[in-house]
Amino acid sequence: MDRLDLRGVVVTADAMHTQRTHAEHVITAGGHYLLVVKGNQKKLREQLRRLPWREIPLQARTTGAGHGRREVRRLKVCTVQPGLLFPHAVQAMEIKRRRTHRRTGKVQTKTVYAVTSRSPEQVRPAQLAQLVQNHWSVEALHHVRDVTYSEDASRVRIGTAPRAMATLRNLAIGLMRQAGWTNIAAAVDHYRSRPQHATATLGLTA
Repeated sequence: MDRLDLRGVVVTADAMHTQRTHAEHVITAGGHYLLVVKGNQKKLREQLRRLPWREIPLQARTTGAGHGRREVRRLKVCTVQPGLLFPHAVQAMEIKRRRTHRRTGKVQTKTVYAVTSRSPEQVRPAQLAQLVQNHWSVEALHHVRDVTYSEDASRVRIGTAPRAMATLRNLAIGLMRQAGWTNIAAAVDHYRSRPQHATATLGLTA
């Protein structure tokens, strides 16, 4: 992050980056953070779990659909400064995700906690919900690149080549979604065996 201008930026990250040094760096650089808290920060997660969530009203609700399932996300926000076991944390979030698989009807519920350095005066609950959703959208893209394209196993590791390949994968995924595909793995199989369809999608002719 040393190369990035973080002034006025809200950095979102999953639990791997929920580290005190990372939070301090973002704040020192003039930015803010919104970080997911999981098992690698056990004491912090337990502290968040024990907040009086039942007494806090629902503050944002969003829905989404894709990959054969429908998801409802409910968000509650709690002011936590001072006393939380994380530097510069001002607000905590509880996000309940309820997924319903359309084909099987199976329902899955998951509770996720997060912290942010932004105050209630700086950001509304609906904006926090949007930041969380935007972050998960990026994570979903990384998941597709790894599962479908085996990106983590790629031997392209020198210089700017990994970044170039990631850009090309993002472009391919974006084009397939623009063409109406929701299952990227199926789309890749389709175009692999029918390259003429891929060139037609790009508007190219042989």
